[in-house]
Amino acid sequence: MKDYTFKIPQEIIFGPGVLNRLPELLKKSGSEKTMIVSDHGLEKVGVVKQVMDLAEENGIKAYAFLDIQPNPTVEMVGKAAKAYRESGATSIVALGGGSPMDVAKAVGILARYGGTITDYEGAHLVPGAIEPVIAVPTTAGTGSEVTAFSVITDSVRDYKLTVFSYELIPKYALLDPEMIASVPSSIAAACGIDALIHGIEAYLSLGATPFSDAMAEKAMELIGGSIRSYVANPRDMEAAGAMMSGSMFAGIAFAWARLGNVHAMSHPVSAFFHVPHGVANGILLPVVLEYNELADRGRYEKIYNYISGRREAVKDFCPFMLAEEIKRLNLSLGIPKSLEEVGVTEDKIPQMAEDAMRSGNIGVNPRRTTLKDVIALYHKAMK
Repeated sequence: MKDYTFKIPQEIIFGPGVLNRLPELLKKSGSEKTMIVSDHGLEKVGVVKQVMDLAEENGIKAYAFLDIQPNPTVEMVGKAAKAYRESGATSIVALGGGSPMDVAKAVGILARYGGTITDYEGAHLVPGAIEPVIAVPTTAGTGSEVTAFSVITDSVRDYKLTVFSYELIPKYALLDPEMIASVPSSIAAACGIDALIHGIEAYLSLGATPFSDAMAEKAMELIGGSIRSYVANPRDMEAAGAMMSGSMFAGIAFAWARLGNVHAMSHPVSAFFHVPHGVANGILLPVVLEYNELADRGRYEKIYNYISGRREAVKDFCPFMLAEEIKRLNLSLGIPKSLEEVGVTEDKIPQMAEDAMRSGNIGVNPRRTTLKDVIALYHKAMK
Protein backbone atom coordinates (compact mmCIF):
# COMPACT_ATOMS: atom_id res chain seq x y z
CA MET A 1 0.00 0.00 0.00
CA LYS A 2 1.37 3.43 -0.94
CA ASP A 3 1.97 6.24 1.53
CA TYR A 4 -0.75 8.86 1.91
CA THR A 5 -1.69 11.91 3.97
CA PHE A 6 -4.99 13.59 4.74
CA LYS A 7 -6.61 16.12 7.07
CA ILE A 8 -10.04 17.74 7.42
CA PRO A 9 -9.13 21.32 8.39
CA GLN A 10 -12.66 22.68 8.83
CA GLU A 11 -15.89 22.29 10.75
CA ILE A 12 -18.79 20.81 8.78
CA ILE A 13 -22.30 21.12 10.20
CA PHE A 14 -25.19 19.18 8.64
CA GLY A 15 -28.92 19.16 9.26
CA PRO A 16 -32.23 20.88 8.50
CA GLY A 17 -32.18 24.40 9.91
CA VAL A 18 -28.42 24.62 10.58
CA LEU A 19 -28.34 27.86 8.58
CA ASN A 20 -29.42 29.49 11.84
CA ARG A 21 -25.95 28.82 13.24
CA LEU A 22 -24.36 31.24 10.77
CA PRO A 23 -24.16 34.20 13.20
CA GLU A 24 -22.51 31.97 15.79
CA LEU A 25 -19.83 30.93 13.29
CA LEU A 26 -19.23 34.50 12.14
CA LYS A 27 -18.67 35.55 15.72
CA LYS A 28 -16.34 32.58 16.28
CA SER A 29 -14.37 33.90 13.30
CA GLY A 30 -14.09 37.27 15.03
CA SER A 31 -16.12 38.99 12.35
CA GLU A 32 -18.70 41.71 12.93
CA LYS A 33 -18.91 42.64 9.22
CA THR A 34 -19.37 40.07 6.49
CA MET A 35 -19.82 40.12 2.71
CA ILE A 36 -22.22 37.66 1.14
CA VAL A 37 -21.05 36.46 -2.27
CA SER A 38 -24.04 35.15 -4.20
CA ASP A 39 -26.13 35.82 -7.31
CA HIS A 40 -29.27 37.63 -8.38
CA GLY A 41 -31.18 34.38 -8.79
CA LEU A 42 -30.94 33.68 -5.08
CA GLU A 43 -31.74 37.32 -4.42
CA LYS A 44 -35.00 37.02 -6.39
CA VAL A 45 -36.20 34.01 -4.41
CA GLY A 46 -35.42 35.71 -1.10
CA VAL A 47 -32.49 33.56 0.03
CA VAL A 48 -29.99 36.43 0.10
CA LYS A 49 -32.33 38.57 2.21
CA GLN A 50 -32.92 35.61 4.54
CA VAL A 51 -29.18 35.29 5.19
CA MET A 52 -28.59 39.04 5.49
CA ASP A 53 -31.47 39.40 7.96
CA LEU A 54 -30.16 36.48 9.99
CA ALA A 55 -26.75 38.14 10.29
CA GLU A 56 -28.04 41.63 11.06
CA GLU A 57 -30.60 40.42 13.62
CA ASN A 58 -27.62 39.04 15.53
CA GLY A 59 -25.58 42.22 15.43
CA ILE A 60 -23.47 41.46 12.35
CA LYS A 61 -23.35 43.99 9.51
CA ALA A 62 -23.92 42.27 6.17
CA TYR A 63 -23.04 43.46 2.67
CA ALA A 64 -23.77 41.63 -0.56
CA PHE A 65 -21.97 41.14 -3.87
CA LEU A 66 -24.43 39.51 -6.23
CA ASP A 67 -22.95 39.95 -9.71
CA ILE A 68 -21.91 36.31 -9.96
CA GLN A 69 -22.58 34.44 -13.20
CA PRO A 70 -21.94 30.79 -14.09
CA ASN A 71 -18.33 30.17 -15.05
CA PRO A 72 -17.10 33.28 -13.17
CA THR A 73 -14.34 35.31 -14.77
CA VAL A 74 -11.10 36.95 -13.69
CA GLU A 75 -12.82 40.34 -14.08
CA MET A 76 -15.70 39.25 -11.86
CA VAL A 77 -13.26 38.21 -9.13
CA GLY A 78 -11.53 41.58 -9.36
CA LYS A 79 -14.82 43.45 -8.91
CA ALA A 80 -15.82 41.28 -5.97
CA ALA A 81 -12.44 41.78 -4.28
CA LYS A 82 -12.75 45.55 -4.73
CA ALA A 83 -16.25 45.48 -3.20
CA TYR A 84 -14.96 43.43 -0.27
CA ARG A 85 -12.15 45.86 0.51
CA GLU A 86 -14.47 48.88 0.22
CA SER A 87 -17.08 47.30 2.52
CA GLY A 88 -14.66 46.85 5.40
CA ALA A 89 -15.87 43.26 5.84
CA THR A 90 -13.69 40.78 7.68
CA SER A 91 -15.29 37.53 6.50
CA ILE A 92 -17.05 36.08 3.49
CA VAL A 93 -20.26 34.03 3.28
CA ALA A 94 -20.23 31.97 0.07
CA LEU A 95 -23.93 31.45 -0.65
CA GLY A 96 -24.94 29.36 -3.65
CA GLY A 97 -23.36 26.77 -5.90
CA GLY A 98 -19.84 26.39 -7.20
CA SER A 99 -19.61 29.79 -8.88
CA PRO A 100 -20.15 31.94 -5.75
CA MET A 101 -17.87 29.63 -3.79
CA ASP A 102 -15.09 29.83 -6.37
CA VAL A 103 -15.34 33.62 -6.33
CA ALA A 104 -15.49 33.77 -2.53
CA LYS A 105 -12.29 31.75 -2.24
CA ALA A 106 -10.58 33.93 -4.82
CA VAL A 107 -11.68 37.09 -3.01
CA GLY A 108 -10.31 35.61 0.20
CA ILE A 109 -6.90 35.37 -1.46
CA LEU A 110 -6.84 38.80 -3.07
CA ALA A 111 -8.14 40.59 0.01
CA ARG A 112 -5.28 39.14 2.04
CA TYR A 113 -2.42 39.11 -0.48
CA GLY A 114 -3.35 41.43 -3.36
CA GLY A 115 -2.68 41.05 -7.09
CA THR A 116 -5.02 39.31 -9.51
CA ILE A 117 -6.25 35.76 -9.34
CA THR A 118 -4.04 34.78 -12.29
CA ASP A 119 -1.04 35.36 -10.02
CA TYR A 120 -2.08 32.30 -8.03
CA GLU A 121 -2.86 29.95 -10.93
CA GLY A 122 -1.51 26.47 -10.33
CA ALA A 123 -0.74 24.55 -7.17
CA HIS A 124 0.27 25.82 -3.73
CA LEU A 125 0.99 29.45 -4.68
CA VAL A 126 -1.24 30.94 -1.96
CA PRO A 127 1.19 32.16 0.74
CA GLY A 128 -0.96 31.36 3.77
CA ALA A 129 -4.41 31.57 5.33
CA ILE A 130 -7.03 33.54 3.39
CA GLU A 131 -9.89 35.65 4.74
CA PRO A 132 -12.40 33.50 6.69
CA VAL A 133 -14.93 31.87 4.36
CA ILE A 134 -18.16 30.24 5.53
CA ALA A 135 -19.74 28.12 2.80
CA VAL A 136 -23.52 27.75 2.58
CA PRO A 137 -24.30 25.58 -0.47
CA THR A 138 -27.68 25.91 -2.15
CA THR A 139 -27.05 23.08 -4.61
CA ALA A 140 -25.91 19.49 -4.12
CA GLY A 141 -23.21 19.12 -6.73
CA THR A 142 -19.92 20.98 -6.69
CA GLY A 143 -18.64 20.01 -3.27
CA SER A 144 -16.84 23.38 -3.27
CA GLU A 145 -17.68 23.84 0.39
CA VAL A 146 -15.01 21.26 1.26
CA THR A 147 -12.49 21.53 -1.60
CA ALA A 148 -9.15 23.23 -2.05
CA PHE A 149 -9.87 24.55 -5.55
CA SER A 150 -11.11 27.75 -7.16
CA VAL A 151 -11.88 27.51 -10.88
CA ILE A 152 -12.07 30.85 -12.71
CA THR A 153 -12.48 31.60 -16.42
CA ASP A 154 -9.80 33.70 -18.10
CA SER A 155 -11.80 35.29 -20.93
CA VAL A 156 -8.64 36.46 -22.70
CA ARG A 157 -7.49 32.87 -23.15
CA ASP A 158 -10.93 31.21 -23.22
CA TYR A 159 -9.43 29.05 -20.50
CA LYS A 160 -10.57 27.87 -17.08
CA LEU A 161 -7.67 28.38 -14.70
CA THR A 162 -7.44 26.51 -11.41
CA VAL A 163 -6.03 27.76 -8.14
CA PHE A 164 -5.19 24.80 -5.89
CA SER A 165 -4.23 25.28 -2.26
CA TYR A 166 -5.45 23.70 0.97
CA GLU A 167 -5.64 27.26 2.31
CA LEU A 168 -8.79 27.64 0.17
CA ILE A 169 -10.86 25.14 2.12
CA PRO A 170 -13.62 27.18 3.82
CA LYS A 171 -13.33 27.56 7.58
CA TYR A 172 -16.89 26.33 8.08
CA ALA A 173 -19.48 24.59 5.91
CA LEU A 174 -23.19 24.72 6.74
CA LEU A 175 -25.05 21.92 4.97
CA ASP A 176 -28.76 22.60 5.33
CA PRO A 177 -30.99 20.35 3.17
CA GLU A 178 -33.73 22.96 3.33
CA MET A 179 -31.50 25.22 1.21
CA ILE A 180 -31.65 22.83 -1.77
CA ALA A 181 -35.34 21.94 -1.63
CA SER A 182 -36.56 24.55 -4.10
CA VAL A 183 -34.07 24.25 -6.97
CA PRO A 184 -35.50 23.47 -10.45
CA SER A 185 -35.22 19.82 -11.38
CA SER A 186 -32.94 20.63 -14.33
CA ILE A 187 -30.41 22.24 -11.97
CA ALA A 188 -30.83 19.42 -9.48
CA ALA A 189 -29.97 16.96 -12.27
CA ALA A 190 -26.92 18.83 -13.56
CA CYS A 191 -25.52 19.40 -10.08
CA GLY A 192 -26.34 15.87 -8.97
CA ILE A 193 -24.58 14.20 -11.89
CA ASP A 194 -21.57 16.45 -11.25
CA ALA A 195 -21.41 15.25 -7.64
CA LEU A 196 -21.70 11.63 -8.73
CA ILE A 197 -18.84 12.11 -11.21
CA HIS A 198 -16.68 13.61 -8.47
CA GLY A 199 -17.09 10.37 -6.55
CA ILE A 200 -16.53 8.16 -9.60
CA GLU A 201 -13.42 9.96 -10.85
CA ALA A 202 -11.87 10.21 -7.38
CA TYR A 203 -12.48 6.47 -6.93
CA LEU A 204 -10.84 5.62 -10.26
CA SER A 205 -8.02 8.16 -9.93
CA LEU A 206 -4.41 7.02 -9.77
CA GLY A 207 -4.16 9.37 -6.80
CA ALA A 208 -6.78 7.47 -4.81
CA THR A 209 -5.97 6.38 -1.25
CA PRO A 210 -7.89 4.34 1.34
CA PHE A 211 -9.08 7.65 2.81
CA SER A 212 -10.35 9.08 -0.49
CA ASP A 213 -11.85 5.68 -1.37
CA ALA A 214 -13.89 5.71 1.83
CA MET A 215 -15.22 9.17 1.02
CA ALA A 216 -15.90 8.30 -2.64
CA GLU A 217 -17.69 5.05 -1.87
CA LYS A 218 -20.01 6.72 0.66
CA ALA A 219 -20.65 9.52 -1.83
CA MET A 220 -21.59 7.09 -4.59
CA GLU A 221 -23.80 5.10 -2.23
CA LEU A 222 -25.71 8.19 -1.09
CA ILE A 223 -25.98 9.87 -4.50
CA GLY A 224 -26.66 6.67 -6.43
CA GLY A 225 -29.50 5.83 -4.08
CA SER A 226 -31.11 9.27 -4.05
CA ILE A 227 -30.40 11.22 -7.25
CA ARG A 228 -33.46 9.95 -9.11
CA SER A 229 -35.91 10.67 -6.29
CA TYR A 230 -34.28 14.04 -5.57
CA VAL A 231 -34.54 15.21 -9.19
CA ALA A 232 -38.13 13.97 -9.31
CA ASN A 233 -38.97 15.94 -6.15
CA PRO A 234 -36.30 18.26 -4.67
CA ARG A 235 -38.57 18.80 -1.65
CA ASP A 236 -38.05 15.18 -0.59
CA MET A 237 -35.99 15.96 2.52
CA GLU A 238 -34.59 12.46 2.85
CA ALA A 239 -33.30 12.54 -0.73
CA ALA A 240 -32.11 16.14 -0.43
CA GLY A 241 -30.16 15.32 2.72
CA ALA A 242 -28.54 12.29 1.09
CA MET A 243 -27.58 14.35 -1.95
CA MET A 244 -26.10 17.13 0.16
CA SER A 245 -24.08 14.71 2.29
CA GLY A 246 -23.02 12.71 -0.77
CA SER A 247 -21.87 15.83 -2.58
CA MET A 248 -19.80 16.81 0.45
CA PHE A 249 -18.16 13.38 0.73
CA ALA A 250 -17.41 13.42 -3.00
CA GLY A 251 -15.83 16.85 -2.61
CA ILE A 252 -13.55 15.60 0.14
CA ALA A 253 -12.63 12.58 -1.99
CA PHE A 254 -11.51 14.57 -5.01
CA ALA A 255 -9.83 17.24 -2.89
CA TRP A 256 -7.29 14.53 -2.02
CA ALA A 257 -7.41 12.14 -5.00
CA ARG A 258 -8.03 14.62 -7.86
CA LEU A 259 -10.33 13.65 -10.76
CA GLY A 260 -9.70 12.47 -14.33
CA ASN A 261 -10.37 13.00 -18.03
CA VAL A 262 -14.03 13.96 -17.60
CA HIS A 263 -13.22 17.11 -15.65
CA ALA A 264 -10.10 17.88 -17.67
CA MET A 265 -12.23 17.86 -20.84
CA SER A 266 -15.35 19.52 -19.46
CA HIS A 267 -13.66 22.74 -18.34
CA PRO A 268 -12.73 23.76 -21.90
CA VAL A 269 -16.25 22.93 -23.07
CA SER A 270 -17.66 25.35 -20.50
CA ALA A 271 -15.00 27.98 -21.22
CA PHE A 272 -15.60 28.02 -24.99
CA PHE A 273 -19.33 27.33 -25.19
CA HIS A 274 -20.70 28.30 -21.74
CA VAL A 275 -22.19 24.84 -21.24
CA PRO A 276 -23.14 24.27 -17.57
CA HIS A 277 -20.35 22.35 -15.88
CA GLY A 278 -22.50 19.45 -14.71
CA VAL A 279 -24.11 19.02 -18.13
CA ALA A 280 -20.71 18.92 -19.86
CA ASN A 281 -19.51 16.35 -17.34
CA GLY A 282 -22.60 14.19 -17.77
CA ILE A 283 -22.22 14.10 -21.56
CA LEU A 284 -18.52 13.22 -21.38
CA LEU A 285 -18.74 10.57 -18.65
CA PRO A 286 -19.93 7.57 -20.72
CA VAL A 287 -17.31 8.26 -23.41
CA VAL A 288 -14.49 8.49 -20.87
CA LEU A 289 -15.69 5.40 -18.99
CA GLU A 290 -15.58 3.42 -22.24
CA TYR A 291 -12.03 4.67 -22.87
CA ASN A 292 -10.92 3.77 -19.33
CA GLU A 293 -12.39 0.24 -19.41
CA LEU A 294 -8.99 -1.12 -20.37
CA ALA A 295 -7.54 0.09 -17.05
CA ASP A 296 -10.34 -1.15 -14.80
CA ARG A 297 -9.06 -2.91 -11.67
CA GLY A 298 -12.42 -4.29 -10.58
CA ARG A 299 -13.83 -0.92 -9.52
CA TYR A 300 -16.32 -0.55 -12.36
CA GLU A 301 -18.50 -3.28 -10.87
CA LYS A 302 -18.56 -1.54 -7.48
CA ILE A 303 -19.53 1.76 -9.09
CA TYR A 304 -22.21 0.00 -11.14
CA ASN A 305 -23.71 -1.52 -8.00
CA TYR A 306 -23.83 1.85 -6.25
CA ILE A 307 -25.66 3.67 -9.05
CA SER A 308 -27.84 0.95 -10.57
CA GLY A 309 -30.11 0.61 -7.57
CA ARG A 310 -29.80 -3.17 -7.67
CA ARG A 311 -29.56 -4.96 -4.33
CA GLU A 312 -27.77 -8.07 -5.56
CA ALA A 313 -24.51 -8.40 -7.44
CA VAL A 314 -24.94 -8.79 -11.20
CA LYS A 315 -23.83 -12.10 -12.62
CA ASP A 316 -21.24 -11.99 -15.40
CA PHE A 317 -20.59 -8.25 -14.99
CA CYS A 318 -18.58 -6.67 -17.82
CA PRO A 319 -17.01 -3.19 -17.57
CA PHE A 320 -18.93 -1.89 -20.62
CA MET A 321 -22.13 -2.24 -18.56
CA LEU A 322 -21.15 0.78 -16.45
CA ALA A 323 -21.13 3.24 -19.36
CA GLU A 324 -24.48 1.85 -20.51
CA GLU A 325 -25.93 2.34 -17.03
CA ILE A 326 -24.71 5.95 -16.98
CA LYS A 327 -26.37 6.56 -20.34
CA ARG A 328 -29.66 5.28 -18.90
CA LEU A 329 -29.22 7.49 -15.84
CA ASN A 330 -28.49 10.54 -18.01
CA LEU A 331 -31.60 9.87 -20.06
CA SER A 332 -33.79 9.64 -16.97
CA LEU A 333 -32.34 12.91 -15.61
CA GLY A 334 -32.69 14.81 -18.89
CA ILE A 335 -28.95 15.19 -19.52
CA PRO A 336 -28.27 15.69 -23.28
CA LYS A 337 -26.68 12.81 -25.17
CA SER A 338 -24.01 14.68 -27.12
CA LEU A 339 -21.86 17.78 -27.19
CA GLU A 340 -23.48 18.72 -30.49
CA GLU A 341 -26.85 19.06 -28.69
CA VAL A 342 -25.45 21.79 -26.42
CA GLY A 343 -23.89 23.84 -29.23
CA VAL A 344 -20.30 22.57 -29.27
CA THR A 345 -18.68 22.75 -32.72
CA GLU A 346 -15.86 20.56 -33.99
CA ASP A 347 -13.65 23.46 -35.09
CA LYS A 348 -12.78 24.18 -31.44
CA ILE A 349 -11.80 20.61 -30.60
CA PRO A 350 -8.03 21.01 -31.24
CA GLN A 351 -7.81 24.02 -28.93
CA MET A 352 -10.06 22.44 -26.29
CA ALA A 353 -7.90 19.32 -26.37
CA GLU A 354 -4.73 21.35 -25.80
CA ASP A 355 -6.37 23.10 -22.83
CA ALA A 356 -7.56 19.77 -21.41
CA MET A 357 -4.03 18.38 -21.57
CA ARG A 358 -2.85 21.22 -19.31
CA SER A 359 -5.11 19.98 -16.52
CA GLY A 360 -3.49 18.08 -13.68
CA ASN A 361 -6.44 15.67 -13.83
CA ILE A 362 -5.11 14.08 -17.03
CA GLY A 363 -2.09 12.78 -15.12
CA VAL A 364 -4.18 10.82 -12.60
CA ASN A 365 -6.68 9.41 -15.11
CA PRO A 366 -6.51 5.60 -14.79
CA ARG A 367 -5.59 5.12 -18.47
CA ARG A 368 -2.69 7.05 -19.92
CA THR A 369 -4.01 9.79 -22.20
CA THR A 370 -2.35 11.72 -25.03
CA LEU A 371 -3.46 14.79 -26.97
CA LYS A 372 -4.52 12.51 -29.82
CA ASP A 373 -6.67 10.49 -27.39
CA VAL A 374 -8.43 13.60 -26.07
CA ILE A 375 -9.19 14.79 -29.61
CA ALA A 376 -10.69 11.39 -30.40
CA LEU A 377 -12.79 11.45 -27.20
CA TYR A 378 -14.17 14.89 -28.04
CA HIS A 379 -15.13 13.74 -31.53
CA LYS A 380 -16.82 10.66 -30.10
CA ALA A 381 -18.77 12.79 -27.62
CA MET A 382 -19.98 15.10 -30.41
CA LYS A 383 -22.42 12.48 -31.68
